[in-house]
Amino acid sequence: MSLPQKEFCFCTLALGKKYRLLAGQLAEDLEKKFPGSFLVIYTDEPKDFSSHLNVLAYKHKQQGILLCYNDKRFVMAKALSKYSAAIFIDADTRIIDNVPDTLKWSPGITTGHCENLIEHVSKYSPERLDSLRNISLKLNISLETTNYIGESLFVVARDAGKEIEFFKLWGIIGKYLELKGIHAGEGSTIGLAAAKVGWSINSDRTGAWLAIKQVTQHLDTSLDTEQQTFWDKWKLRLSYQYRLNRAKLEALKDFEFFYS
Repeated sequence: MSLPQKEFCFCTLALGKKYRLLAGQLAEDLEKKFPGSFLVIYTDEPKDFSSHLNVLAYKHKQQGILLCYNDKRFVMAKALSKYSAAIFIDADTRIIDNVPDTLKWSPGITTGHCENLIEHVSKYSPERLDSLRNISLKLNISLETTNYIGESLFVVARDAGKEIEFFKLWGIIGKYLELKGIHAGEGSTIGLAAAKVGWSINSDRTGAWLAIKQVTQHLDTSLDTEQQTFWDKWKLRLSYQYRLNRAKLEALKDFEFFYS
């Protein structure tokens, strides 16, 4: 299959039946509203997308200890191996109007939701501040000048290889915080990784990001509850313990960083 002559693509995670169905709807929306584009998906069942000719689906197993929010970095890195820019979009999003075909993206991160990390965390989850301050000290980052990045719709564009280091740091910071019991709020992790590679955030409330935001509708189904059988709950508990123990063992390779 030949790739389209476009400079950017959309990408998402689709783990579990609900999100695979939603990602399928998103792919259909893009086929209608942005013909010739591709949606790169990391999913537990790539075959579910075999009928979507505009989907590049890759097998993925959750790496996050409890949740998969930090797994976004894997699909974005894959998308950037094929395109100069990758738009991460949550699977529970619909494209409701035509996507402009002439959008350009600056190197690094572009988002419409960018605010001082300390102010954001102090408002919504102040119990995380100590861990965030610790990681900033370990990485020699000024937390006072670090930004929180809105993570449901943001763009990463190639920047002479800095994006590779960015994804690596995202993984390290994410693991550190998850081992401290912080499994959500990856906007802080993204902001810290961006600060470490020296990126200034392109806070775009009037240009290309806004053009994408205006043609999307985020359904936010993450709050929807699903009925789970005893077997489902047992499998989730078992897989959580496996990922937790694996992360603890991996962290021993850099004991001073993760445990001191």
